Amino acid sequence: MEKVADEVAAVKIGEAEGNDGKEDEGEVVGPDGKKISKSALKKLKKQQEIEAKKAAKAAELEKQKAEDQKKRLEEAASITIEEDKTLPTAKQIKIREGAAHEGKRVKVYAWVHRLRQQGHNLAFLVLRDGTGFMQAVLSGNLAKTKEAVELSREAAVCVYGTLVADARAEGGRELQADYWELVGPSPAEVENILNLDSQPDVLLDNRHMVIRGTNSSTVLKLRSIITWAFRSHFFDKGFFEVTPPTLVQTQVEGGSTLFKFDYYGEQAYLTQSSQLYLETCIPSVGDCFCLLPSFRAEKSRTRRHLSEFSHLEAEMPFITFEDLLNIIEDMVCDVAERVVKEHPDLLKLLNPSFAPPKRPFKRMDYSDAIQFCREHDIYKDKDTKTHFEFGDDIPELPERTMTDMIGEPILMCRFPASLKSFYMQKCPENPVLTESVDLLMPGVGEIVGGSMRMWDKDELLKGYKREGIDATPYYWYTDQRVYGTCPHGGFGLGMERYLCWMLNQEHVRDVCLYPRYVGRCKP
Repeated sequence: MEKVADEVAAVKIGEAEGNDGKEDEGEVVGPDGKKISKSALKKLKKQQEIEAKKAAKAAELEKQKAEDQKKRLEEAASITIEEDKTLPTAKQIKIREGAAHEGKRVKVYAWVHRLRQQGHNLAFLVLRDGTGFMQAVLSGNLAKTKEAVELSREAAVCVYGTLVADARAEGGRELQADYWELVGPSPAEVENILNLDSQPDVLLDNRHMVIRGTNSSTVLKLRSIITWAFRSHFFDKGFFEVTPPTLVQTQVEGGSTLFKFDYYGEQAYLTQSSQLYLETCIPSVGDCFCLLPSFRAEKSRTRRHLSEFSHLEAEMPFITFEDLLNIIEDMVCDVAERVVKEHPDLLKLLNPSFAPPKRPFKRMDYSDAIQFCREHDIYKDKDTKTHFEFGDDIPELPERTMTDMIGEPILMCRFPASLKSFYMQKCPENPVLTESVDLLMPGVGEIVGGSMRMWDKDELLKGYKREGIDATPYYWYTDQRVYGTCPHGGFGLGMERYLCWMLNQEHVRDVCLYPRYVGRCKP
């Protein structure tokens, strides 16, 4: 309405200034400085009248609502409720346990997820306790107390009553209340914190409220389940989990993405990867893995980059490069199959069409990927139509475009040594290349990076030198090539990227509890 009023006011000013008081010229000046016909002005004024009537009606409704609320609160002051001690003792249950207690008197502690009041004598609550949802009905005086009149979403309550089956109710059951208690109130302003039009920064600032929503809580639950599936996979394969440090004095993925800090007078970093430490564990425990935070001081704001992420890493001794590819493929498929088998209903809420990928995955050498991009006009520089050349790094967008065009998981192999880290084993048939692999998934891009590791001491020392790395702090890593060296390899998987792929989420920030990236370190 304010916009319409402003336009009318501007038109009137234009009319006053542009027509010199002459009413018979037939045209006036509009708010944009252009002439506007009197018929259009009449239409604009009519619209203003309609908007004014709507505003007046809304104000009247709000006034009536406030008066009604005041009256209800005055009446509620004299209403008290007490638990009927002649009823059977209520058994405290979780919402997920409801099926086993139909027809029985129970009590449920939960938060009010949704609330609908029907008249003054009836209130429908959708309760949430983290294990599920349940509808509860307050009737009579239960819906008339001061606490009931002032009840808002996200309040914590305890509801007593009898559970009855009701296919219409959320969760398939209804809790017909005979008594309830307010445990922790929630202000009415809760409705103003977030809405469908809230900007991303507002959503992130209020992430502690966002995660109470159905979609976000489902993501968090599935994240827990998928983490369980990864651990189960590794334990069933005979791996041991280890816990390397996150405060380190060595780099793994390049110095430009290190978070540096003072460690009791010495320079130290937040770990980029636990890989080097995992390699020291294989002579001790054999096949091993870890699931820990890794940190990258990247200024990137893409949908797949974070400054802190959950990093699943594994190392295996006495394997070949082909073994490594098969291990990665088996892990990705087995984890997906476990989740689909154990929790299909929860997964369908976010990705109803998901199906575990088919084996075997497509194998594609880096050189073939370059050729594919050239043949399908996937450019290094779209504006100048510059093609990729051998030795170029393929950035996220072209890589994802290629992956989506192919439409299936790709194990992209044998990258040039110039693009990869110092520790990667050279291909025996071509020392320009490395025994390296990235797993690319449609819709997401790279989710796994791995390689065979250099196991010859002299080659590793050359790797340090090539990257300008002082070998001294890496003495313990170099020692692995002195005391019983062996062929070995491993990989790292970004948990958030895997989650985006499996849960059909657009951005890695959406699958984090509290995402950390450039410019964001709260709440």
